[in-house]
Formats: sequence, structure tokens, C-alpha cells
Amino acid sequence: MDLYMMNCELLATCSALGYLEGDVYHKEPDCLESVKDLIRYLRYEDETRDVRQQLGAAQILQNDLLPLIAQYPQDKLLFDAVVRLMVNLTQPALLCFGKVPHDPGSRHCFLQVVSYLQAYKEAFASEKVFGVLSEKLYDLLQLDWEQRQEEDNLLVERILLLVRNVLHIPADPEEEKSVDDDASTHDRVLWAIHVSGMDDLLKFLASSSAEQQWGLHVLEIISLMFRDQDPEQLAATGQARPAKEQVADVRDLEVLRQRELAERKSRAFQRGSRHSRFGGSYVVQGLKSIGDRDLVFHKGLHNLKEHSHDLGKEPRRVPKRRQPAREAEPRRRSALNVRLFLREFCGDFLESCYNPLMRLVKDQLLREKSQQHDETYYLWAMAFFMAFNRGRRFRPELVSETVSVRAFHFIEQNLTAYYEAMLLDKKEATSWARRMHLALKAYRELLTTVQEMDRSPDEAVRECSKIIKNNIFYLMEYRELFLALFRKFQETHQPRCFLRDLVETTHLFLKMLEAFCRGRNNLVVQVLGSKRVRRKKQPRAGRAAPPAQPRTPQELEELWPSLAEQLGVCAQPLPEDVVPFDAASETPVEEQRAEAMVRIQDSLLGRRAPAALTLLRSAREVWPEQDVFGSPQAALDEEIELLRQILFAPLPRQAAPEVEEPGEEEEEEEEEVEEELASVQVSEKEFNFLDYLKRFASASVVKAYVLLLRGYRQNSTHTNHCVAKMLHRIAYDLKMEALLFQLSVFCIFNRLLSDPSASAYKELVTFAKYVLGKFFALAATNKKVYVELLFWKSTATVREMTEGYSSLSGARRAPKWTLQEEEELRELYLKYKGVEGADVVGSILARLRAPGRTRKQVVKQLVRLGLAESARDFPKGTRLVLWTEEQERELQRLFEEFQGADDILGNIMKHLTAKRSKARVVEKLLSLGLGAERKELYKKRKRKPGLPVSSSECSWGHLSPLPSLVPAGLAGSLLWLQNCLNRAAEDREEDGTAQPVPLVPLLEENEDAMENQGFQKLLRKVGVRAPANEQVITPRQSPRGTLGNCSLRSQSGLWGASSPGGGGGLSPEVPRLGLARPPRTSPWPDPPPPRLLQTALGVTGRFKPSPPPAACRPRTAGGEGGSAGARPSGAQMWGGALRSQPLPLPGSFCL
Repeated sequence: MDLYMMNCELLATCSALGYLEGDVYHKEPDCLESVKDLIRYLRYEDETRDVRQQLGAAQILQNDLLPLIAQYPQDKLLFDAVVRLMVNLTQPALLCFGKVPHDPGSRHCFLQVVSYLQAYKEAFASEKVFGVLSEKLYDLLQLDWEQRQEEDNLLVERILLLVRNVLHIPADPEEEKSVDDDASTHDRVLWAIHVSGMDDLLKFLASSSAEQQWGLHVLEIISLMFRDQDPEQLAATGQARPAKEQVADVRDLEVLRQRELAERKSRAFQRGSRHSRFGGSYVVQGLKSIGDRDLVFHKGLHNLKEHSHDLGKEPRRVPKRRQPAREAEPRRRSALNVRLFLREFCGDFLESCYNPLMRLVKDQLLREKSQQHDETYYLWAMAFFMAFNRGRRFRPELVSETVSVRAFHFIEQNLTAYYEAMLLDKKEATSWARRMHLALKAYRELLTTVQEMDRSPDEAVRECSKIIKNNIFYLMEYRELFLALFRKFQETHQPRCFLRDLVETTHLFLKMLEAFCRGRNNLVVQVLGSKRVRRKKQPRAGRAAPPAQPRTPQELEELWPSLAEQLGVCAQPLPEDVVPFDAASETPVEEQRAEAMVRIQDSLLGRRAPAALTLLRSAREVWPEQDVFGSPQAALDEEIELLRQILFAPLPRQAAPEVEEPGEEEEEEEEEVEEELASVQVSEKEFNFLDYLKRFASASVVKAYVLLLRGYRQNSTHTNHCVAKMLHRIAYDLKMEALLFQLSVFCIFNRLLSDPSASAYKELVTFAKYVLGKFFALAATNKKVYVELLFWKSTATVREMTEGYSSLSGARRAPKWTLQEEEELRELYLKYKGVEGADVVGSILARLRAPGRTRKQVVKQLVRLGLAESARDFPKGTRLVLWTEEQERELQRLFEEFQGADDILGNIMKHLTAKRSKARVVEKLLSLGLGAERKELYKKRKRKPGLPVSSSECSWGHLSPLPSLVPAGLAGSLLWLQNCLNRAAEDREEDGTAQPVPLVPLLEENEDAMENQGFQKLLRKVGVRAPANEQVITPRQSPRGTLGNCSLRSQSGLWGASSPGGGGGLSPEVPRLGLARPPRTSPWPDPPPPRLLQTALGVTGRFKPSPPPAACRPRTAGGEGGSAGARPSGAQMWGGALRSQPLPLPGSFCL
């Protein structure tokens, strides 16, 4: 920029700073105010950064600012303002513009700012400038935290930012053309930092626990200091070159020599001793030109083999979005004295700073105390210093902070995040790819360090390496990481160097995993899979189902007195947290008033008057307009009258959706709704290395390896080895060499085999010959492989090529439908289409003549024939197993026959005529009341000999004499038990059911007998089941079984014959209350005594108590239908008592 085009105000401000006379700078009186004005001008510059460009063209920083801080370091205010201005002037151009501009005008401004920054960096390559900054920083760090002010902390931060900005300035491309070992501008800045002692201050800030707030600034400065250095070369600086490197250099020189000799020989064959005698043009027979005529060749005959139709044509321009990503600029070697200083700095940093600084930075990253993308400096430091530690003298304790499973997890997490961001953020995909490359380098260095730990002579170090490998090989995300990176590799965003590092890291991981598996017979790893589970959920509480049919006015008149009695006792406060509308519904709240009215009516019809009253009051607060739900000051009598009107009102209801007939499940109180959920299932399995290797046998992975193989001349020997090893695993170990039968691969092989220096690539040459031999051997039997060369192939295509193109047809393709099968399908569909409640597709599958058809094939064919609109017309439901009356009677007979056997279910399954699954038989037995719980139906385990047998497990097949079992004085209880047995047998003969009946003692004499151990032993002998232990507080299970009618009568007869009182029969002294059949009027007061709670043993079900059987329900004075003042049944009273007072329940027995 021309200095004369500078803004007048800006020029005047710069002139007021001062002037330089010789080596002495004289400041003006208003120098400080002028510096502040420049800061203000920079704050309000436009998008072209005109102020920054004008100051850079005037060289204000070189001529004024740097002399000011060097001449007046004691002027605190001026020094602070000048440093603040220099921080602003030296900030990166990307921060000024936000991104690299695309339009020419803005891009020119961007490049101008970059050129000025490079001039600033040249000016900072001065020991004097960094000496002043180091002294000022040292003085500030000498202050204790009590003496240090906020301004001091700001100045420390600005000095660190200034050093960061200077080191961040990119190098001049013209300067980078110099040879290695020549000092560049960056090297001279580093040397100035070293001479001034700034590097020692940086090490102090990194290791001091009192200066932890500058950790990220220090790490960023260190990363910029070593950005052009190779850690392994830096570690070898100043030492004798190892023999391995010398051999590699000799090998590279030999390759170049052979290539040069071959090219010289080729040129010698082409050049004749003198000019050609046959000058002119030639006609090449058999080679057509653009038309139908032979090609006319105008050059010498020695160039005929190199002829191509593309000669002289303009190369096709590749669109910008398809151009490969730019490679990183090659590194140049710094001057020797700079490398020695950096090597010493790295050694000291590892000794005293690395572990505490990395721990601090990791903590700040996890706590989100850092800025965006600061984790990239952490990843760089991990990769660089761990590689330096390996190249110097491997000491794992120096890098112990970053050698752990947590470090692997952190890198994998960031690598996956960068990978996903690259796929989503297309505009910044290149930046995300660079960050992903940093994470990949850190991951590779971690694996290399763990591999190096295996070779350590220390047993503890080797054990730590074993533990780390066991963890990373066990978890699935570490094994799947490389596959994901290969499959989503994009050449347009990720450079070739990323692919090279990915291939080398994968090679190292597979090598370590193979060695880890080789030393073990079986390796168990974690796998993740999706599993579809069924969850049963109940309908939403409080939303009563609409009645099946409307009530008549007579029924409503009979219902209202009981509701009025309930409402009359509702004077106490009711719960106010009931919401009368559905907030999640799509219907607005204003339009849900009718639904609230229906809910109130449903509550009244369900005999829930308090709930209806609560809903009424809540709806009144939501919809107060027009007093539809009553006035706000309505009394209880007015509310009761309003509820009566709602009960009798014919409210409009929405039509319920049609549902399938639930069959026998209609009698359940609440319908269970099933829904399928996809859940992630974590399981373990034995690891097979070859199975894992098969995951790499895919076209996407092979394409990436072939892309890297294309530049085999530029690749290092190790990179070519990694490529050859992976392709060898696929072609030889997995026998999938046909994946490499591709024309582009063969072109690379052809170029490799004709390369003059092919002897230097023996491994690649041997592999190419092996693949070509396999191809020509297959081509002898399958001529179509020449066409397959044009396409990348999948594993299924490879199998077809090698085993025949019909090898997968039967397993992969469904058989075609013939005309006869289509006609049969049409007839069956029309036949079962109108059957209600039937599975149409299931019925068709059961009657199709052609075997092997699946449900999906049948549904798809029905849609194709136009018989159905879509597959949704045929939902796949559960098939109901229907039992006939004869089958139920047979099942009941078999249960009574084998009830005493060890394996009840097994014997029933053997003799059952209609074959059913065990689950269906168990469900039917439980629904018929023949069993109380599932475990009593399955086979019992036999007790080992010598173990004691509990009294509860004794068999009742053989009874001991009664005098030895029942002590004297229990004759009345014995007669009561005989009466209960006879009454139970009579009831079962009348009802035809065998439900468990509770044995409830109501007399004090019988209660005492029930607590007698001898009497309890007698009850167990005759087959009466004791209550479960968990029923003492919260009964959850029903009794274990029931006795048959014959068994009851035989036991009763036995008691009659053996009772102390003589003959059998019923004694008039024993009341008929012994069986759980209460009298017609309840003899107990309200609330019931604790003994009454023993009726819980009549409950069937798992979670919710249900009423006892009909034979055991107490009858009220109102008859079976019940009246308004009817007392609740025993089971209901027990349930209420249990909820109100959870008393310990005494044991009771059940017949």
C-alpha cells in the first residue's frame, strides 16, 4: 500500500508516537494517548482491515513499537499499552477475516495482511526484543499471588499471547526454498527465545502448581515451537546415526541409481547413430484413427510404442469439489544449533513438565474450561512427546499420564466426533479432517508406546501393557474404529498422508491383536447387538374406558342412590391435583370440555363418585365460562344435583376404534397393550481373528489401499510393507484374491513389474505375480472374469466368480410364483378374507401346496396381484390357541391323575392328545385354577441322600397312626378338620371346579390348634398347603396346589375312623364355619380382626389381589346382586385392611 494513500488522522497519530535517532528512540509527550488511539482505530476497522494494512505498510511495529518497549521498559502504562497494541497487530489473519476469502478483492487483502505479518516476524527475530519481554515476565512471576494485581495477570497473558502470535505466523514460501540446515526466520525466532531465557520461563509455567491458569497458553506456544520438527529425528540429533538408518539411506540411493540407469539405457535404444533415413509420415495398419481409416503417424518409428490418442489433447479439468485434498507441506530441517536446543528443551520438559501439564490440560478440557478446539494441542503434545520419548531412551514413567485406557477412550471419543462432524459439516470438512489426522497420530503413538512397553525388561511395565491391551481389545468401539475410517475415507477432504497414517496404524493394531490372540486359547470380547423386546403397558390411569353399551334410565335410577350416599360423605377436602384435560393431545384445551364431561360421567358409571366430584371441581376452574360445570360458589348439594344431571345426560361419544376379538382375554379387568422396542444388547462372545479380518474384505477398504499403492514410488518402505501385508491377508489368508481382480489394480501391477527398480519392491512384485497367477487360472474356467475386471466386487460377487454364478441363487433369490400358485393364492385369499379374528396370511401359509414360502413372500405377492394395497393390511399378531371343552376336560383329568407325581407337566405332555407347547399347557392349567404357580408344575429336583427332609415336604401317601400325630386334647379340632374336608368335597362336586379353598379357624380352640406343631404336621400329612413365608407381611403368591375330591373324601373317612371320638360323620358341636364359607350375615365387626386377613390365601394372581372363588364369597342381606348398603367381601376387606394397616399375618393353610 502506498504510504501517501494513508489516512490523514492515522498518519498524524503515528507521527505523534515519537522518532528514532540513531539507536535511541525519543517518544513524544502524547505517545501514550497515540498508542491508545491506534488501538481504538483497530477496533473500528472495516471488513477489508484497512487500518491494519496501513499500519503494516508504514512499518509502525518495526520502527516505533519495538523501539518503544526496548527503550522504555520501566514505563508501566506505556509498556502495557504497546504490548496490547502489538498483540492486536500480530493476531493471525484467519482471526481477522474469519475464514479464507474466496472473492479476489477480499483474498488480496487477506494475502496483504499475511505479508505484513511475515515482516513482523522478521522484526521479532531479535534477542533484544525477547530479552525485554523475558525480563518483564520474570519480574511479574516473582510476585506472590497476594502482591500480584489484576493488571499484572493481564500483562502476563498478553506477553504469552504476543509470543504465541509471533510463532503462529506462517513462513514465507520463497524463504522455504532454501536448503536444509539453513536458519529460517522461524529458527531465528526460536534462537532468540532460547538466548533470552524465555524457554526457561515456559518450562517454569508448565511445571509450577501456582501458575496452572497459563497451562493451555504454554502448551499452545510449545506446539508452535515444534511444528516443523520430526520427533524421532529430533531425538537422534547430535548422536551417531544408527546402522539401520544408514542401511535405509543406501537402499534409497540404490533405487535411484537403478532407475537412472534404466532410463539411460532406454534413451540409448531410442537414439540412433545418426538421423533417420526414413523421414516422413507412416500409416499404421490395424490401428484406426478417429474415422475408419488407418492412423497416420508423423513421428519416428522408435516412438511408436508410446503412441496414444490422448497426445496433444488438453487434460480434462477436474471440478474443484472433486480435486484431491492438498498434501501437507514438506518439512525442512532446522539449523543444527536450533535442533540441539530443542532436543534439550524436550528432554527437560519430559523430565519435569509433561505429566503435570497434561494432567492439568486434560482436566480443563473435561471441565470445559478451555476454548473451542483446544484439545488439538493436547493431541499434538501426546503424539510428539511420546514419540520423542521412544526415540531418545524409552522411559514409560515420563509419559505415564497419557498411557492408560482413559487416554485411549479420550482419543477415540474425539476421533469419532471429528469423523461425524466431517460428514455433517461439508463446508469445513477439510478442517475437521486435519483435526481427525491429529487424533489418529495420537492414537498410533499410543499403540506404538504400548507395543514398546511389551519389550521392556521391567515385569511391571509389561503387565501394565497387558492390562491396557486386554481392555482395548475387549471393547467393540476400538475394534470397529478403523473399519469406519476406511469406509468413509474421502480423497477430496482427507489428504494422502492421512491415509498413510491410517494404513500404518491399522497394520500395527492388527499385528498387536494377532499376537495377543496367539498366546491365548480363547479371547472373550464385547459385542453390541440390537434386540427387539416386548413391553407390556397398562392403559393410562384415570382414563376410564367407555361403557360397552348405554345404560337404561331404570339402571341409572338404581345406580344413583349408592352414588348419592358416597357424595354425601365428601364434605372433607378432596385432592386438587387432578387435571381435567390432556396436555399432550393435539386437540386444544378449549375444545376438550366435552371430553371432560364424558370423563365425569364415566367415573359416575364406574361407581367412583369422589373422583367424579374432583373432576367436576377441576373442570370448573379450567372452563369457568357460562357456568357449565357450576358456579364457583356452588355448595355440595348443588354439585350433587349437577352430577346427577351429568349421569342421566346422553352425552355424545367418539366412536372407539375397531379392535380384534381378544378371545378369552376379554374377561381380564385391564387390557394389556404390547409394543416392540429396539434395545441395544451388550453381550460377550469368543473372539476369532479371522472373522474380524473378514470385515476388512470389502471394496471400500480395498479401494483405499489401492489408492495408496498407486504412489508406491513416493511411499516409504514401511508403508509399502503395510499395504502389501493387508492385501496379502485378504488374498491369501481369507482366499479373497478375486477382490483385487480390478483393471486399475492390474494397471498398477503392470507399472510395478515394468519398473526398472522393481528389485527394490520385492514384496510388492511377489504379491502382484501371485494375484495375476490366480486371475489367469480362474480365467481358464470362467471367461466372464475379463468383464468383471471393470467393476469393484462385493464378497457375494467374489463367491459367484469362484464357485459359479448359480451358487447363491437358491439362498439369495426367492422362487418365482407360477400361474398355478398365483391362482391358488388368489382362491385362498378370497376364502379366508372374510373370516373375522383369523390371521389371513397364516391360514394361507398353512394350506399352500408349495412348501418353503414365507409370510413376507406371501404378503408381497398379494400386494403385487392387487389383492391388497400394502403390507400394512396384514399385521402380524400373536396366534391364539383355542381349547375345546373336550380338551379342557382331558387336561383336568390328567392333572388330577398325575398331581402327586414329581413331574406333573412332563406326564401331562406325554398323555395329552392335542399337542400343545409347555407354555400353553401351563397357562391353561393356571387359568382353570388347577395350579397356583408355575414352579409346582415342573419337575421337582430329587434331594441328595443323607440330607434332612423338612416337614413341609413330607408325602401324604402314607399316614401314621393318629394317636402318634395328634396329641390328646385336640379332638374338637380334629372333628372341625373332618367337617372342612367333607364340605370342600361337596362344593367341588357341585361346582365342578377344584380351586384352592382357605382353611380359616374362627373358634379360639381351632386357632390354638393351628399354632400347635403336631397339628400342623398332621395338616401337612393330609396335603394341606401352608402359606408362603412372604405372605406374612405382603402375600404375593397363591397356595401351592389343591387336593382332588377323592383325596378329600378318603382323608375325611380316615379321620372318621381314627378319631378319638369314635365313628365318622359330622359332629353337631362343630359349626360349619370351618370352611371358608362365611354365614349369610357377617359375624365380625368392622374393621375385621387380623385373623380374617388369612383369607388372602384364596387370592389368585401375581401382583393384584383378586376376589376369592364364588363358593367362598360371603353373601349379604341384599342377595347376589348387592345393594346400596352391602358390606364388601372378605377379600375386599382384607385388601383394604392390608393397605391401611400392614399387620403381620399369621400363617393359614389351604385345601
